[in-house]
Formats: sequence, structure tokens, C-alpha cells
Amino acid sequence: MHVKIKINGKIYERDVEPRLLLTHFIRDVAGLTGTHIGCETSICGACTVLANGLAVKSCTMFAVQSDGADVVTIEGMAKDGQLHPLQEGFWEEHGLQCGYCTPGMIMCSHQLLSRNASPSETEIREALGGNLCRCTGYQNIVKAVQYASRKLRLAPKVAAGD
Repeated sequence: MHVKIKINGKIYERDVEPRLLLTHFIRDVAGLTGTHIGCETSICGACTVLANGLAVKSCTMFAVQSDGADVVTIEGMAKDGQLHPLQEGFWEEHGLQCGYCTPGMIMCSHQLLSRNASPSETEIREALGGNLCRCTGYQNIVKAVQYASRKLRLAPKVAAGD
């Protein structure tokens, strides 16, 4: 089947097997390896990307389901060499250790902050409920999202990816 998917602003067109997962399309066709494969059963959230602005687990979507979609991966977050405030927050607040879960955490957090500029700690924890971290613990991840929330409120154009 033929698909055309926009990933981080670049169009990728390919003939693919109907069973090819979006995560494999991103990694193997687009060559973007920031989207991690942790479980392939939608439990861990390491494969989370934004598809048309919604956080989705790319291991549960076929590439053909994403035909025509606008996908953003962790590689598409930084602009002009500047980290997105969420990426900066994870760095500044020590919200990562091994970093394997971080791309998925950041993409889910992006969706949250695009809908709620000032989430409570409970709302942050609920938004990240589908993402697992085995080494950092969650307190610094919550602090990282709070950091980004504060920074984005000061510079709202960054939240929209401008």
C-alpha cells in the first residue's frame, strides 16, 4: 500500500506492507531513531509521537493508518538549534537518567501543555500515566513538565512550535 506521511515537516512517500507499524516507518523509512521501541504492546509509551497534534503510541498504529498525517517526533521538537522548553526542562530538572522513556514522556507532555498551559501536579501525572520509567522515578519528570509550563507561559509562541 502507498502511504504519504509528513514527519517533522518532511514528506515521506513509500509503498509499505499493510502491517508495517508507524514506529518502524519512522525509524526505518525516515531514519529517525529518537522514537523508541520498548514493548511493542502499548504499555511503556516510549514510542509516543504526535500525529495531527495528538499523542499516540506509534507501536499500536499501522503506517497506513497515518497516511496523510502530520507526525512530530522528538527530533522535531527543537527549533533552530534551541531545545524546546520541555526538552530543556528534562535537562534542567534531571527528568531523565538513561533517557529511553524520555521521548515518549516529552511528546505526551507536549500534548498536555498544548491543552492546559498550567496543569496541576495531578494533571501532569495523569497525562503521563501511559508512560513508564524504570530508572528516574517520576518526581523529577513532573518537575520538568512544571518547568516547561512556566517557560511556555512566558513565551507562548514556542508551545505552538513557532
